[in-house]
Amino acid sequence: MTRRRRGLLWPGVFAAVGVAVLLALGTWQLQRLAWKESLLSAIDARIHQAPAPIRPPSDWPSLKPEDYEYRRVSVAGMFEHAKEALVFRPQGTGAAQTEGPGYLVLTPLRLSDGTYVIVDRGFVPAARGDPSTRPGGQIAGEVTITGLMRSPEQRNLFTPADDPDKGQWYTRDPALIAAHFKLDRTAPFSIDADDTPVPGGWPKGGQTVLAIPNDHLQYALTWYGLAATLVGVFAAYAWSRRGGPVG
Repeated sequence: MTRRRRGLLWPGVFAAVGVAVLLALGTWQLQRLAWKESLLSAIDARIHQAPAPIRPPSDWPSLKPEDYEYRRVSVAGMFEHAKEALVFRPQGTGAAQTEGPGYLVLTPLRLSDGTYVIVDRGFVPAARGDPSTRPGGQIAGEVTITGLMRSPEQRNLFTPADDPDKGQWYTRDPALIAAHFKLDRTAPFSIDADDTPVPGGWPKGGQTVLAIPNDHLQYALTWYGLAATLVGVFAAYAWSRRGGPVG
């Protein structure tokens, strides 16, 4: 092997490994794109279906989020307003988008069999966090709620820790709410109530965020572009050495 070729060996190895990694990342993003498009199609179909009854409690342990997320359902029960959890949000959506910081009102709905479903009743501005400021919305007696099934909200690195004892909630987590209020037999999912107006106007329902980002094609093209760039850089480097010593 000539000195020139030996000088290209390790740069060529590193370039080949880098190109392989970048191509793999691009292909993975294309796979994610297919998954995301399938998910968005399923969500679009589910949110426009007629509301169906929720699954019986005997089925709850086997439910998987991908099987029920965003399904439109209807359920009847009685709210236990004394056990509502206020989940902080920097702003509402839809009709509540201009209200500034506030809370999602998550309230246990007790069903006729004694089980519970946590209902996200909607958004209230910070000034209406205290239930006494919205007495009309504290509906007594049996109600029928129509909305979308939701899986527990996932945390990220920037999500503050919930502190139920201080009434500080930052995630829509039905299991945590049920444990804090000692609710037996609570559904592992919650329901986002639709935008049907409530007495007094608060909370404002219909807060489900449906604008789910789908940037996987852009990411795939970026990775593939970087792979092509790396090939070009190595080719330019190898070409620049063509006039070097051959012995």
